[in-house]
Amino acid sequence: MADPIIQLTKLTKKYGDFTAVDGLNLTVQKGEIFGLLGPNGAGKSTTILMMLGLSEPTTGNVEVCGINSTTHPIKVKKKVGYLPEDVGFYDDRTGLENLVFTARLNGIAIEDALEKAEGLLERVGLTNQKDKKTGKYSKGMRQRLGLADVLIKSPEVIILDEPTSGIDPKGIQEFLSLIAELRDEHGVSILFSSNNLHQVQQVCDRVGIFVEGKLLAEGNIDSLSEQLFTKGRYLIELGIAENRREPDNPVTVENLERIFEPVSGIESVSKENELFRIECETDISSSIARKIMENGLELHYLNKKEYGLDAIYNRYFEGGL
Repeated sequence: MADPIIQLTKLTKKYGDFTAVDGLNLTVQKGEIFGLLGPNGAGKSTTILMMLGLSEPTTGNVEVCGINSTTHPIKVKKKVGYLPEDVGFYDDRTGLENLVFTARLNGIAIEDALEKAEGLLERVGLTNQKDKKTGKYSKGMRQRLGLADVLIKSPEVIILDEPTSGIDPKGIQEFLSLIAELRDEHGVSILFSSNNLHQVQQVCDRVGIFVEGKLLAEGNIDSLSEQLFTKGRYLIELGIAENRREPDNPVTVENLERIFEPVSGIESVSKENELFRIECETDISSSIARKIMENGLELHYLNKKEYGLDAIYNRYFEGGL
């Protein structure tokens, strides 16, 4: 992909002496889900407000859909849908009435507004609740209605700011499935801001790790893992009994290096707290187990760990760069 839908260049936002966003450079490509991952207070929401033209940057440039958000905020709002953590609706109106109202505000004729609202309520699973007043909706129902509300104007970009906060696990999975469907079936570009690693890893094509107003790293899980874990993406821990064929010859790192020499993809072999640690680029646990048994060793423990987004995220905060 080489078609940016969001382009931030040296974007900075200061409040007096406090720097909320610090020289941010970020590109989100058309048709992808980009996860902006960071703890509370990292500057994610401030960045989003500048994208929407709701806050002016101190310095730098922000473009969404090729439009400068600072100088043309209304044009940007016509192309972007925004779903915050807490969605506001008219609680004395039904879900259908709220959607139709939003559609009318966006210049959609009443007949088309009704038809589109009905279709969106079906897509987000709220058809049976469409005539219920939104004041009676659960948090999960409000977020799903919020997504329908965002989609009513057919946006090119959707910005989600902590959209799953307070939703039960089943509701979260349904919501994330809807997000993936919007990308896969409708080509919608999505910026997903969250502090939940697991959810970001589930749906995002690329991730940016955002801390104290700075983007520390960005890329897909594989590329981020390669940057941080240079000895391999997988860690395989082994518990091995003494050699049955040679009881007086203890198992050592050097022995295992020799045994594993025919196995491709191993980056290092080490020992820690009676466990042998194999770092490798791919999951070769079955090949390793086979070699151990072929050489008369008794394998009584094997644990495989992939360096996923949680390990990447933690490594940045541990100062492991």
